[in-house]
Amino acid sequence: MLRHVTATRYVTPLREGGSLPGLMEADDLGTYAVKFVAAGQGRSVLVNEIVAGELARGLGLPVPELVTVEVDGDLGRTEPDQEVQELLQRSAGRNLGTDFLPGALDLDPLAFDVGPECAGQVLWFDALVGNVDRSWRNANMLLWHRSPYLIDHGATLTFAHDWSAAERFPAKPFDAGDHVLLGAHPDLGAADAALAPLVTGELLDRVLALVPDEWLTGEPGFDGPGAVRAAYREALLGRVARREAWLPGVAEAVAAGRPRPVRREPRRPSWLRIGGAAR
Repeated sequence: MLRHVTATRYVTPLREGGSLPGLMEADDLGTYAVKFVAAGQGRSVLVNEIVAGELARGLGLPVPELVTVEVDGDLGRTEPDQEVQELLQRSAGRNLGTDFLPGALDLDPLAFDVGPECAGQVLWFDALVGNVDRSWRNANMLLWHRSPYLIDHGATLTFAHDWSAAERFPAKPFDAGDHVLLGAHPDLGAADAALAPLVTGELLDRVLALVPDEWLTGEPGFDGPGAVRAAYREALLGRVARREAWLPGVAEAVAAGRPRPVRREPRRPSWLRIGGAAR
């Protein structure tokens, strides 16, 4: 199971994104960016965060710790935003937290070179899980202690929002033309050779076991949490087996490259800017 903590204080809402996550302190003295079960995007986003995030960790990619967070709905009573108050009340119980990395910056590949090996592995993983949310517009990568970290995987594995699409997922093309690490000369071939053999049924079983049963219960068309886990497992194993259908297109994007954007100043992500000012 993921480590479980209890929220002790609601610090501030994180205004970016449709799920309205919040920064919360917990009884282990840690601070977490929390995504809520009652948010408009639904429980599937939290499930995908765990499945993709922990799969990345199992492949050796750097991901901040994920925890489940027990939330008391009364914690938002003093929050002036009624929408946040109602969200916390509806989300009482188990939610998902990502470890807050103090002092982390949005990773800018123009300012920090992750190198071809890391770039290739991140690109390969994103193609595997269908992550279109690692672009120049929104890198979803942090730089902390001179190391990159991958965050926000709720936009992966989109078949979980419409299970009729699961049968098409294994061979679905991946558009890598806007990937944030194309300019880092990703070594896609080495990444495929290193990572594909690691995506096994055993690894997926360990990852899927981390998802709370309650987030998988009641999924339409499935007879319980075990059946949902089996569907995720089949889709991801199928994706690895059908690499010949989607990997060449990713390789073409790597070969074509893309114009590098204008250099940007490193900045703290929104969830590190408390009260409107960076700490």
